[in-house]
Amino acid sequence: MKELESGLLHQLASAEGDILENIELIESLEYSKKLSSEIQEKVEIAKETEIHINTASEFYRPAASRGALVFFLLMELTKIHSFYKFSLDSFIIVVNRAIDIVAEAMNPKKKEVEEGEGEEGAEKAEEEEEDEEAGEMTPRTLQKRVNALTDSITYQGFNYTRRGTLEKHKLIISTMLTFKIMVRHKKIKEDEVEALIKKEVAMEPPHQEESLKFIPESAWAAVKGLESIKVFEHLITAM
Repeated sequence: MKELESGLLHQLASAEGDILENIELIESLEYSKKLSSEIQEKVEIAKETEIHINTASEFYRPAASRGALVFFLLMELTKIHSFYKFSLDSFIIVVNRAIDIVAEAMNPKKKEVEEGEGEEGAEKAEEEEEDEEAGEMTPRTLQKRVNALTDSITYQGFNYTRRGTLEKHKLIISTMLTFKIMVRHKKIKEDEVEALIKKEVAMEPPHQEESLKFIPESAWAAVKGLESIKVFEHLITAM
């Protein structure tokens, strides 16, 4: 639009004689008006498309969130061993592979056309694919697709990671991944995971009653420390 405006102003400034008789200038004005209208239409379409893209992106957020969770888990593995280093570029390849697997599984029509079917079969498959793309997915189908993507990204991400880790660390990594997913879905609380891993010990545990002497004295401080977790806050009293 800016280029059109500048061009018209230049032509008007350099025009000689009667402007109405300048056919080149009139044609340029008509062309500019037509092009301006087309640009305005495309801008409106682009605005609507942007809204649709943003809406669709929100549906796929759980899958993207899972991908981010797996990647940041990979970044933490250097705490286990210094040679566990992964790049974002390689992880993106893994995610794309996970997406392709789901796409192939959920679009069986692509598999129907094999090499021996000829051009007619290929054209028919292309038409069916276009019809499928044109039609919007139902909420149920979309949810199914997002769930499949989430699972695929999780599995492919873990599969990619385990191939480059020592056998003794594989169970640790799968446990870390499981806990992170459960915390994200609020099935367990983060402080519960911390208590399991760190084993909080009370600095000044209370007197151990005679009836509780079956608990080793070395573990008694840890029992008191466990009371910092809400679900165990009255543990000693209950015991």
